[in-house]
Amino acid sequence: MNERDFLGELFEEHRTHLKAVAYRMLGSLAEADDAVQEAWFRLARSDTAAIDNLGGWLTTVVGRVCLDMLRSRRLRGETPLESRLPDPVVREQAADPEHEVLMADSVGLALLVVLESLNPAERLAFVLHDMFGMPFEEIAPIVDRTPAAARKLASRARQRVRGAAPEPDPDPVAQRRVVDAFLTAARGGDLEGLVAILDPDVVLRADSGRALPGGMRVLRGVEAVSGQAATFRRMATAAEARPVLVNGAAGLVNTIDGRLISIISFTVTEERITAIDILSDPDRLARLDLTALEP
Repeated sequence: MNERDFLGELFEEHRTHLKAVAYRMLGSLAEADDAVQEAWFRLARSDTAAIDNLGGWLTTVVGRVCLDMLRSRRLRGETPLESRLPDPVVREQAADPEHEVLMADSVGLALLVVLESLNPAERLAFVLHDMFGMPFEEIAPIVDRTPAAARKLASRARQRVRGAAPEPDPDPVAQRRVVDAFLTAARGGDLEGLVAILDPDVVLRADSGRALPGGMRVLRGVEAVSGQAATFRRMATAAEARPVLVNGAAGLVNTIDGRLISIISFTVTEERITAIDILSDPDRLARLDLTALEP
């Protein structure tokens, strides 16, 4: 085995962890893959003899790459990702190791939406410290700040997250029970049943892509969301709903005649639905890898 092949094997041992970091930073699976690939290119060009801790070095590189990508989005004036749902990670069950690492710490779509609202430096400090335990002394050089300033970035981000992203119930069986109740109420046109399982401050986000001018549609509050009962009923009766895990939480994959029409993620908190995230953008649905759901 030559030196490059050996280096490649070492890198592969860290790939899943690096993608988990990049996914939380970027909210895009394709961009996360790009960030990880860039880390490999930089490693291949580096003096590896001078690297004492390969995992820490690679995490730092991926953090810098993601920070540059987030800043580049703003400089190019792209449509901000907070106006669309992040890419969902869909699995039948969290059985494969890559999925378990990618979804560790319950990084649900509702949390990712909140992360999209942070500025790049806040997001990096929060992700690397709160989600991956990197010390502020190592985060500070990435964001060109002192460790104390990096700590403040993470603190501000933490306050935003706590105030806007409800903590999901950890029990997947309890989550599924509530989602099943939602489906039953939706199919029966049971408005009272819907209201009973919706949190008073429930948020519905529906991302239809270019089919909906202005980006993602957001409804807030039980009255506004339950007012979509007729839409829920049409969706529940016309489509075949398959229970899945979406970002580690109870969700649904909806198809009509075998054609994927939407992916729905539910955030369940204290046995009530606090967030419903619906991705029905046909372009993005076509790009998702759902091979793990194939029989």
